[in-house]
Amino acid sequence: MHLSRKLLFALLLGTALSATAQFRSRNLRWSADGNATVQIAKGGITRTDVRTGQETTLVTPAQLTSAGGKGPITVADFAFSQDSSQVLIFTNTARVWRYNTRGDYYVLSRKTGQLKQVGAKQPAQSLLYAKLSPDGKRVGYVSKSNLFSEEIATGKVTQLTTDGTRQRINGTFDWAYEEEFGCRDGFRWSPDSKQLAYWQVDASKIRDFLMIDNTDSIYSYTIPVEYPKVGESPSPTRIGLVSATGGATRWLPLPGDPAQHYLVRAEWFPSTGSTGNELIVQQLNRKQNESIIFVCDAAKNTVKPIFTETDKAWIDIKARWDRDDPTGWEWVDGGKSFLWVSEKDGWRHIYKFSPDGKQQTLLTPGDYDMAELERIDERGGFVYFTASPDNATQRYLFRVPLASGGKAERLSPAEQVGTHSYDVSPNGQVAFHSFSSHRTPPTREFVTLADHKPLRPGTNPRPSAELGRNVRFFTVNTADNVTLDGWMALPTDFDSTKKYPIVFYVYGEPAGTTTNDVFGTGENNMYTENMAKSGYIYAALDNRGTPTLKGAAWRKSIYRQIGRINIRDQAMGAKALFSRHAYIDTSRVAVWGWSGGGSTTLNLLFQYPDIYKTGIAVAAVANQLTYDNIYQERYMGLPQENRGDFVAGSPVTHAKNLRGNLLYIHGTGDDNVHYANAEMLVNELVKYNKQFQFMAYPNRSHGIYEGAGTRPHLNALYTNFLKKNCPPGGR
Repeated sequence: MHLSRKLLFALLLGTALSATAQFRSRNLRWSADGNATVQIAKGGITRTDVRTGQETTLVTPAQLTSAGGKGPITVADFAFSQDSSQVLIFTNTARVWRYNTRGDYYVLSRKTGQLKQVGAKQPAQSLLYAKLSPDGKRVGYVSKSNLFSEEIATGKVTQLTTDGTRQRINGTFDWAYEEEFGCRDGFRWSPDSKQLAYWQVDASKIRDFLMIDNTDSIYSYTIPVEYPKVGESPSPTRIGLVSATGGATRWLPLPGDPAQHYLVRAEWFPSTGSTGNELIVQQLNRKQNESIIFVCDAAKNTVKPIFTETDKAWIDIKARWDRDDPTGWEWVDGGKSFLWVSEKDGWRHIYKFSPDGKQQTLLTPGDYDMAELERIDERGGFVYFTASPDNATQRYLFRVPLASGGKAERLSPAEQVGTHSYDVSPNGQVAFHSFSSHRTPPTREFVTLADHKPLRPGTNPRPSAELGRNVRFFTVNTADNVTLDGWMALPTDFDSTKKYPIVFYVYGEPAGTTTNDVFGTGENNMYTENMAKSGYIYAALDNRGTPTLKGAAWRKSIYRQIGRINIRDQAMGAKALFSRHAYIDTSRVAVWGWSGGGSTTLNLLFQYPDIYKTGIAVAAVANQLTYDNIYQERYMGLPQENRGDFVAGSPVTHAKNLRGNLLYIHGTGDDNVHYANAEMLVNELVKYNKQFQFMAYPNRSHGIYEGAGTRPHLNALYTNFLKKNCPPGGR
């Protein structure tokens, strides 16, 4: 239940460019020696030395122009063959759910200059996740839910699956897998290029949710989305192996009912670490509180469990700690070991596992959480990761020895207090560094990690005396003895003898936090004016259950408690602030949020009407029984077993308590949080004669941005409602 967050490294081998990370989109692509980046530039593809800034053209616009073409194709993404003699180009892209993952592909031979379309006989813009085979002789791709293999030299196409439909999906995933697990690319080439492993999702028994389009024709029509609501069994999913030259699929004999578990990760062992015919697979049970790692022998078609982990709440997967991308496996020692992330000791830590799972070395001991794994540097012998042991609102770069782990060494400068992110080069010597704080504008530079000095002259990031000067970060203890992180942006002409209205920005669920120390903290881009200049106090708190770096117990305390424990923490945090600051006008208290934050807004307005007088909720889950099974069952259990928890945490249950001012907003084309939530909420409010303001945006999705004039209209609506019902200014 979140808006998109992504982009991962793609690797390139030295001056030769690698096929090992094809179209794993992230902002930066490194050469393996760490001395250069490769990027789309000047209508082609260039290589840039990170120390000197010298550019070398790898692919020119002329090379991207086919015979008789009107101009060069536009490069959206690319991947080089292992010997860098060929380039696979992604172009003419189209959106699928959240991202532009569908389009056309071309192969460019850098030796002959020939530019050749892949899948030319398939419908335009229908190819997904095309990948060069490791030997560079074939391209695999998905079109119309079927998997294909195409010889580059001859153009011969082999259709590897034939049963694909809208609801039987080969080589990619359905809506729920993509939204909640980050799973999109659903097939993998074997290291020897002879076969492919692929997922098949059978959504044929999943009922369609019908979105209605009333505006694009005189007669309305429905848009079906196969959408498993909470309480519905998952789509049966399996992993098959098929020869690159065609033939029957052999399905991995993974144990258990495929309609009662999820297959969230699968990769081939590197050929150097095994026979080249082994895969490793992670399976989650339906409740997502048991994770099993299997090693699968492709030749013998056998599977063997090597590690099982259980949790009283849920188990997070790689997408949580690797920028929402579950692809890849963290192999080390040439495939003889791998890294694994677990919260089994109460903190999110990195472990080093032997291939049979019997030897497990804790690399990051201590009472702190690893945030994201940044780089494995085998040559230098370190694992790089971000963490913040002392302040959960910030992020810094650390490293530990790969062989044995130990005390984490901080690499981020002590004087740069705030939030750092890094793209560490494969050699562990340099990194692309991004930094900001509420007082420091974003800076981006290449640095050497040994001394954290810029590789090229640039601006040394320094806090500004003016920027963010009205923002205060704090902690507050509630009546339940819970310590919450928070920030507060005071009015520009603040006078402590006056009383000011306060507006809380909330999320409150396990998918996101609101109190990060980043540039822009204290600003509200929904408000058409300036909150501080208008005379508002703007604030945020992170309650228990948010995915901040405070240990597994903090994050998982919300299990089966969404809509209750998070709501109480927010309300008690607000009360604690009121008692601390006499300048807060408790008669002018507003709250707003989007998606899960919209749900939190509604619950705060309904459950604590004495505190919150005005609320603006956007795209909220009004009834938890309407949301998808992966998210809702992960955090709430199965409604067949504890339906009362779903009901007790749903805003519709408490709508009768509305006393303040409510503006509710939803897009009718929301495929994530369905518009049905809005009408269920409206019905309940009407039932109890509760007056409120409501705005539906026709055919807009969860982000409510499509269509001419949408965002200006939305922002004006938000601003006018807030100013009318929670007037700004000191009194």
